[in-house]
Amino acid sequence: MGLDYKSSGVDIEAGYASVEMMKAYVKETMRPEVLGGLGGFSGAFSLEKIKDMEDPILLSGTDGCGTKVKLAFLMDKHDTIGIDAVAMCVNDVACAGGEPLFFLDYIACGKNYPEKIATIVKGVAEGCKQSDAALIGGETAEHPGLMPEEEYDLAGFAVGVVDKKDLITGNEIRPGDALIGMASTGVHSNGFSLVRKVFEMTKESLDTYYDELGETLGEALLRPTRIYVKALRAIKEAGIRVHGCSHITGGGFYENVPRMLPEDTRAVIKKDSYEKPPIFDMIQKTGDIAEEMMFNTFNCGLGMILAVDKKDVEKAMDAIRSTGDTPYLVGEIVSGEKGVDLV
Repeated sequence: MGLDYKSSGVDIEAGYASVEMMKAYVKETMRPEVLGGLGGFSGAFSLEKIKDMEDPILLSGTDGCGTKVKLAFLMDKHDTIGIDAVAMCVNDVACAGGEPLFFLDYIACGKNYPEKIATIVKGVAEGCKQSDAALIGGETAEHPGLMPEEEYDLAGFAVGVVDKKDLITGNEIRPGDALIGMASTGVHSNGFSLVRKVFEMTKESLDTYYDELGETLGEALLRPTRIYVKALRAIKEAGIRVHGCSHITGGGFYENVPRMLPEDTRAVIKKDSYEKPPIFDMIQKTGDIAEEMMFNTFNCGLGMILAVDKKDVEKAMDAIRSTGDTPYLVGEIVSGEKGVDLV
């Protein structure tokens, strides 16, 4: 008997099976602009509606879930990691004032287990539903010999659109502006290489229940990244101009907040102005991590920080609450050297 693709480790039949299983989830994410079904060589999306904009600008974001996937392997729970992949991309698009239009995912795995791949894609579809983005394509690549059979990596990218006049650039930020933070759901998808050094990464350790968390360590860590697309849309629909927006990802506050600031403006954030999820205290205590390092690595409870005119604070906070998000007035913009102070 001669060699074939299956004996080299790639199972084409498993690929067909996983596509059949995921079709139902993908269908739930469709928008009227999507043309054709799943299975073509590319995803087609109509730009008819963009004609209504004065000066449409396409926005894009790409990301993965980092080493958070390691926890999914250990806990054998694969239905939420896809939400993380979508969140990381669509939050970046929303951060610029844009509306995500569509998403494509890429899964590389050691071996294609159809049910597992379909479960991962179910999470991707859920993230797309939460952000009103269509899942118009993707790729599952089986890489025998490159990665262990039980492992996979997940990444993707989103494309969105914004009218140039609605673009959030940070250029309008002025001293006196208020800073509003939106609550995170926990660690989101950044800092997991440090998390994995702090806690013992075994199924037993992750399945341990802690009273202070109100859940197991694994549940607290694997909780999916919050998607802020609807909250930012609600602010826009309330007629509020966001002067600047920062998605608190890798590099925490110190790296991400200055990215939205113009020269000669400084953000002052009050550390006790919001409720910090208990997982962060646990990480800090268990790992004996300096506070500054915590704010330089994690979102510490705030997934998105916005700068708005002081007079718009209440209205903006009401808009944020209307989408089920939790806003906090966390600080203000002052004159000074570009940067951030945590006080």
